[in-house]
Amino acid sequence: MQIDREVNQSTALVVDGNPITRSVLMQQLRDFGFGTVRMAGRVIDARDMLEHRRFDLVVCDYEFDGSKESGQDLLEELRREQMLPYSTVFVMMTGEATYQNVSEAAESALDSYLVKPFSANTLFERIKEARQRKRVLKDIFEAIEGGRHEEAATLCLERFENRQIYWLYAARIGAELLLTLGRHDEAKKLYDAVIAAKTVPWARLGVARAQLADGEVTQARKTLESLIAETPQYADSYDVLGGVLLEQGQLNEAMSTYRAAATITPDCILRLQHFGTLSFYSGDSETAAMMLERTWTVGNKSRLYDVLSMMLLALLRFDARDAKGLDVAVDVTSRFARNYPQSVRLKRMANLTRALATINAGDQAGGLAIVREAYTEAPNPNFDMEAATNTVSVWSRLQSHGISAAEYEDVVRTLARRFTVSKAATEVLAAAALHAEAPARWIRETYAEVMKLAQDSMNHAVKGEPKAAVENLIRHGQDTGNAKLIEMAGLVAKRHRANIAGVDDLIADANRLAHRYCMPSSHIAGVRRSNRSAGGLVLRR
Repeated sequence: MQIDREVNQSTALVVDGNPITRSVLMQQLRDFGFGTVRMAGRVIDARDMLEHRRFDLVVCDYEFDGSKESGQDLLEELRREQMLPYSTVFVMMTGEATYQNVSEAAESALDSYLVKPFSANTLFERIKEARQRKRVLKDIFEAIEGGRHEEAATLCLERFENRQIYWLYAARIGAELLLTLGRHDEAKKLYDAVIAAKTVPWARLGVARAQLADGEVTQARKTLESLIAETPQYADSYDVLGGVLLEQGQLNEAMSTYRAAATITPDCILRLQHFGTLSFYSGDSETAAMMLERTWTVGNKSRLYDVLSMMLLALLRFDARDAKGLDVAVDVTSRFARNYPQSVRLKRMANLTRALATINAGDQAGGLAIVREAYTEAPNPNFDMEAATNTVSVWSRLQSHGISAAEYEDVVRTLARRFTVSKAATEVLAAAALHAEAPARWIRETYAEVMKLAQDSMNHAVKGEPKAAVENLIRHGQDTGNAKLIEMAGLVAKRHRANIAGVDDLIADANRLAHRYCMPSSHIAGVRRSNRSAGGLVLRR
């Protein structure tokens, strides 16, 4: 009973906690013609296998005894982190008790689902149908993987508008493509059309993401809060809302949102990391340590694990005078740095962690030497917001170890001049300084100074002196390295190009500064910034 002609070249993975069920399913898949069949008894093992190998079929149970993580959590994480190719068929098995959870997710993430008990014939038909859908939509998937996103979007829209077979599936892919292509209004219209045809949470979340892309932050927040109120178990919406709150500088509110997401999916590595790091910056050391430790336990073998979590744990262990824990942190960060020698980021974290351990072991002079040496990199182009917050976090703990108040203030104000580009960045830096009154005041004062420099420069443009505005912004950008001032210089120069003598030279100066100082940050307060927006299907390139 072979499913199709290509099945004997296909690989399958069975993920089920019951060894008898696993054996039965493996034999059934072999009977269906699958050439290679593998198995995993735990979600964590399945994640590891799927990270390192491509499977054509995954048959996964929804619930696992003794584990808080479900098969749905595994699927969502794989999909969000680009580890599940479009060509892979993912089939979820569920009992009656969890049928509603799975059926609600089926339209957006699953290829099929089965309610236990089911027959071999039912399994055969579901897999056959899912593989057929992959073949029908093959032209869309091939266009995406070939980087031809315009072509793929057109194919998706045609299928949706003509209500051809698998139109809803194609609509979601098409909307994601439109967002990626910057066609936000069209994406929103497509999401709205899906909602009108058939209400699904992912389409409403897509509307919110399109609103955010267009700068409609207040409206997006309302959409997200409404979606969460009506569908409180839809974890992706918490991810997007948490990012919105963080960008608005509301750290405690963002932490509460990520707490909710981590509660819904307690073994999701990224949500544990986000909740743990935000707990750290919010000053809740106990919760931060617990979540960051759990992140390491769950994700230490995963590519999703971010070493920043161990860096923050090192700081907490330093506070607790935990020598053994610090040694573990040094070992982990150093190992990552050795494994990826090209990464300046990992090297910096390894050095800072080593400095903390050195000081804790009693070699104060040696540890401070490492810290001061690390700070000499602050003017470098690749020294980003994350490096700044880690540096402030370390220096804020060293005043009782030989760092003078004057030296500390100079470091904090220097970093603040460069990195207080927004309210969010300002509040994160203040949080990194342990929310202490003096450094928090220095950081906020510096932000106010930067904003005044920007306003004074812009006043020249208002008075009809755009060249003076651009020149001032460039000068201040050169002095501070502040990306906001530098980006404003470029924008004003381009906007008033016709009225500025020598404008090309000024634009070139602004571009040189932007290349040096306007490196996009990969994190803010430990929350990853990425084009892979939470709640969206990932468009593989």
